[in-house]
Amino acid sequence: MTSLYDKTLQGWRFILFNLCLGLSHALVIFNAGAYIAMLPRVAAGLGIPPSFATWTQTDYMIGLALAFPVGGWLSRRMGEYRPFVAAFFVYALASMICALATGFYSYLAGRIVLGFAGGMTLPLGQSLLIKEYPDKRKSIGIGIWSVFTLTPFTFGPPVGGWIADTLGWRWLFWINIPIALAIAGIVGALLYQRGSRRLRHRFDSVGFVLITLILFAVQTLLNQGNDWDWTHSRYINGLIFFIVVTLIYWVIWELGVCRPFVDIRLFAHRNFTIGVLVLFVGFLFAQGLLSMLIVQLQLALGYSSLLAGLVFLPMAIFAKPMASVFHEIVKRFDARLLASLNCLGFATTYFWLSRFDDQDAFAQLFWPKLLEGACLGSFFVPLTALLLHGLPPERQWRAVELASLMRIAAGAIGITLQGIVLYQRAPLHMTRFAETHGIFDSRFEQTLEPLIEAGYSESMALARLAKLASRNAIIHAMNDAFWIAGCVFVGLSMLVWLAEPTRQPARRTAGQARRREEQEILVEEP
Repeated sequence: MTSLYDKTLQGWRFILFNLCLGLSHALVIFNAGAYIAMLPRVAAGLGIPPSFATWTQTDYMIGLALAFPVGGWLSRRMGEYRPFVAAFFVYALASMICALATGFYSYLAGRIVLGFAGGMTLPLGQSLLIKEYPDKRKSIGIGIWSVFTLTPFTFGPPVGGWIADTLGWRWLFWINIPIALAIAGIVGALLYQRGSRRLRHRFDSVGFVLITLILFAVQTLLNQGNDWDWTHSRYINGLIFFIVVTLIYWVIWELGVCRPFVDIRLFAHRNFTIGVLVLFVGFLFAQGLLSMLIVQLQLALGYSSLLAGLVFLPMAIFAKPMASVFHEIVKRFDARLLASLNCLGFATTYFWLSRFDDQDAFAQLFWPKLLEGACLGSFFVPLTALLLHGLPPERQWRAVELASLMRIAAGAIGITLQGIVLYQRAPLHMTRFAETHGIFDSRFEQTLEPLIEAGYSESMALARLAKLASRNAIIHAMNDAFWIAGCVFVGLSMLVWLAEPTRQPARRTAGQARRREEQEILVEEP
């Protein structure tokens, strides 16, 4: 029989523990954001196409998504601190593999392990931190944890761009190693022999393996569909067949198991289904468009990694303040109204961005990104309130695990999906440019004449014109992607009204309010 979690840390040990937990949270989330700005550098460093570099980010996020339910099960089965310490040792090992890898597949394997280990630490770390606070001060622990939720992600791209430009992209992983080992060692020493209440629930290994195969197969399909010409390839058709059959078997299995890996019976609740659907689709577009823009600013428009990352710095101004405010606002207003207004805010942002027409106009991106930061900060809280409404307390944490898994997986799918949109739309705009600038067209001469007057020979002017046409096609393809996203968010703003009202006249107890805020913050994890 294990000793219970009966003695908390005091004095400098308590302060050091808070610093370590906050740093651990910031490290994992920073790595998720910083890596986006490094993708072109990673592609060049490994000698792979940009689409393969994107694969290293999407499979990382799939590992992150799968780790959430596993972390929850381990905390119930073994307590929090042992899995947390072990996960950071694995995190350091995976970072070393990524730093040293010279081949694509060894590097990809390291990224997947890195994502899985990092994802496990997020729910475990939150639980560890809040348990150290007495009941009257647990809200302080929640506040400290929430500070590190969105801030490292929004600051990640510019800092990651600086690391890639000045030190080299591999330094992201070299920096991880000593920090991860220090966190594991200090937390392990502070909580040595700490006991916890354990629940001996069986792990649904079959459900875990099946959903792992499905998610990685979907990502492989989306990442390689363009390369293999989609359904014209037997390989792609076989992959589609495998996904469909495995998905059907997984659903049947999860419905028949007493304690499934994820509780898909939750989809019988209307509010949960609508809330998760809006969360899934919304984050799919938000994450996908963020990654698409930061990569194309470098590949097509010639931005440095640092400058491309700085484009997203305005998002940090309002993201966290808005999230903090909405934790209180959602207690007083119907979550459907807040979610609908938020989706309309995203729609406005993306319609605004769809008018981008000058690769050198930083101001054209600054103001819509400022608005997008405010929308991102107010996105998760009302949707969490919506999807948890009407669920009994014993099922709410399972709902949070499933929602977190689906949201992070949506981010991975969205990154690849926007690459597909770009791949399909850019050639179309290039063709339209060629049709309107034919050699016998007067506009062709008018376009070519300024280049010749600037000192280019005719052949150099033609090459320059082709490069400008390619940039123009990329810009228009990105604008198409933003316009599609704007239309989708308008639809989502109407969909949320199909859910039941969530405003509760009865006041929650302090414990219920605290648990709800913990759940809202956990769903915010990037």
